[in-house]
Amino acid sequence: MSVIFVLSLFLIFYAYAGYPLVLFLISLLKKDTVQRKEIEPMLTFLICAYNEEKSIRTKLEIIVASDASSDATDKIVQEFQDRGVKLLRVEGRVGKTEVQNQAVKAAKGDIIVFSDATTTYDRAAIRKIVRNYADPRVGAVSGRYRYLDPNRTQIGTGTIAFWDYENFIKAKQTQVKTVTGCCGCIYSVRKDLYVPLPPDIISDLVEPLKILEKGAKIVFEPEALAYETTCEKSEEEFKMRVRVISRGMGGVLYVKHLLNPFRYGYVSFQLLSHKVLRWMIPVLLIILYISNAFLIGKNTWYFVLFWLQSLFYFSAIVARLCELAGIKRRLLSFPLYFCVVNGASLIALFRTLLRKRDVTWKTVR
Repeated sequence: MSVIFVLSLFLIFYAYAGYPLVLFLISLLKKDTVQRKEIEPMLTFLICAYNEEKSIRTKLEIIVASDASSDATDKIVQEFQDRGVKLLRVEGRVGKTEVQNQAVKAAKGDIIVFSDATTTYDRAAIRKIVRNYADPRVGAVSGRYRYLDPNRTQIGTGTIAFWDYENFIKAKQTQVKTVTGCCGCIYSVRKDLYVPLPPDIISDLVEPLKILEKGAKIVFEPEALAYETTCEKSEEEFKMRVRVISRGMGGVLYVKHLLNPFRYGYVSFQLLSHKVLRWMIPVLLIILYISNAFLIGKNTWYFVLFWLQSLFYFSAIVARLCELAGIKRRLLSFPLYFCVVNGASLIALFRTLLRKRDVTWKTVR
């Protein structure tokens, strides 16, 4: 039981702290510099949308691919046709990935930038992305999420902290060699490297991996900022995370050959450390807690750790009750968000084992 406890504790520590530390240390010894330069290639800005009437009016770009929207999204987009905005309506409610596949076929740009209707770009974001393509090795570029929490909610505070942490990891991954996934609302690819994907596969994870297979480098550009508003309620964040993580798990299974470390080295290292192990954290947490309960009387160390865990989970429950009561306790945001994300991972794991996959999505924000 002690071995089980120590092993689960080590794996949890490695997933959250050890892996970023290893990346940081490697980045001190090895830096793969991207040759950036101001260039102006033919570029298509692509928004995949479904029922985004609340947000779509603020987007004045090139192609909006509508996944059979049943609200006023298409009508609003057509208001901007005289400004060069094109509407591509895809019938059948086929989901974001298939809409994206069809939109890329219709796009004329050498570089395709993918966005969401709920996302606002910094004015310099596209130029910051495009300058990376001056390096012929680069096949895809991801921008950086920056979440906004105007109402200073508990779940919003946790979301911001989590994505600051994720952005640090992506920056170090790029410094060492390449990232393996992109930020869904702000990423781009060379059109001639784009690979059409099945409708149930998450594109912002698998598309970069398919481009990596062609020998290209995937870059994280921290100065290309995209702004989104966080969810205000933990149940909204939970539902979204279940969908995103489920699709991520399905995506990794789709390219499971990349998990072979003897053939794919650094890519496999990233996927196993940053994706697979992270998704297994809720299982490890359960094992840790149960094994700790059996060991509680063995010595003071086990006793203290068991009650620290119990206090942490109790704090998450209190945070949820405060949220339901409309009371804001931002100090409790971390345990709440931690439990929401890992609870979502656990449900996503069950859904993946049962082969339940989401192709379409519903607008949350």
